Amino acid sequence: MNDNDVVVEAWNTVLFDKFVRFRHLLIAGLAGHSDELLSRRLYPAGARVLDIGCGFGDSTLKIAAAVGPAGTATGVDCAANFIHAAEHDAKAAAVRNASFFTADVQTDDLRGPYDHAFARFGTMFFTLPGAAMRNIRRALKPGGVFTQIVWRQREDNPWLHDAEQRVREIVPVVSHEETNQVHCGPGPFSMAGADMVSAMLQAAGFSGITFERFDADICIGRDLDEAVEFAMALGPAGEIIRLAGADGEKLKPEVIAALRDTLSVYARENGVWAPSSTWFITARNPAGN
Repeated sequence: MNDNDVVVEAWNTVLFDKFVRFRHLLIAGLAGHSDELLSRRLYPAGARVLDIGCGFGDSTLKIAAAVGPAGTATGVDCAANFIHAAEHDAKAAAVRNASFFTADVQTDDLRGPYDHAFARFGTMFFTLPGAAMRNIRRALKPGGVFTQIVWRQREDNPWLHDAEQRVREIVPVVSHEETNQVHCGPGPFSMAGADMVSAMLQAAGFSGITFERFDADICIGRDLDEAVEFAMALGPAGEIIRLAGADGEKLKPEVIAALRDTLSVYARENGVWAPSSTWFITARNPAGN
C-alpha cells in the first residue's frame, strides 16, 4: 500500500466515522469560513464549478444554488463514503444540478473543463500537492479561477494548536513512518505558508495569485465535554492519540483533564467558541493555456 492509499483508506474509514459523529460541528464550523467567501457571488448563473474535497457536499449544494439550473456544481472526493453521503443529501434535497464522483485529484481525470474550481479545506491533505495543483489547472478553462480556503498558521488556530501542544506534553508522538496505521496525510497546516503555496501554484502554471486573511470564531462544542471529545477525535491532537495506540488509550484520562483546562477559556453560555484563521487563496489559469 502506497502513501496515498493509506490516506484514502483513512478518510474512508476511521476519519469518515469521526466526521459523521461530529458532522454538526464540522459543517457549522467550516461554513463559518466558506459562507463568507461564497456570499461574494463568485459563481455566476450558468457557471460550471468543481468542488474539490467536497466531503459531505454541503458546499457543493450551496454552489449549485448559486449557479442555478443552467449551471452545474460537481463535487469530487477521494473517499467514496463521503461521496455516497453527498449523493444521498443532494437527492433528498432534490438538487438536480449537483453531481459527485470519487477520484484522486492528484492524478485522475477531473472531468473538466470547468469555469471555476473551489476547495474548502480540501487541498491540505494531498501527499503530492504540486501534482494536484497541476491537475486542477488542467481541468479549468483558460481564464478559469481556482479559489481555495486553507488554515493559516497554527498559532492563529488555537482550537487545534493549543490542544495539540497539551497532548504532545503527555502522549509519546509516533510518526507516520513508525506505524502501519492509516493517517490523514500531511495535516491541516500544510498549506499555511503563503510563500510556499504561491510558489507551488506558480510552478503549476497559475497566475494572478492572491491571499486574503479571514478570521472567525467557530463552535468546537456545544459544551466543554463535547469540545474535549472533538479535540481528541479530530485534528493533530486526535491523530497523536490514535497513532500512539495502547499508550494513547492508557493516557486518555490525563489528556482529558489537560484539554478541559485548555479549552475552558473558550467556553460561553451558548457553547465553546474558539478563534480560527484561514487564507482565501485565488489563482487563475492563464488565458491561452
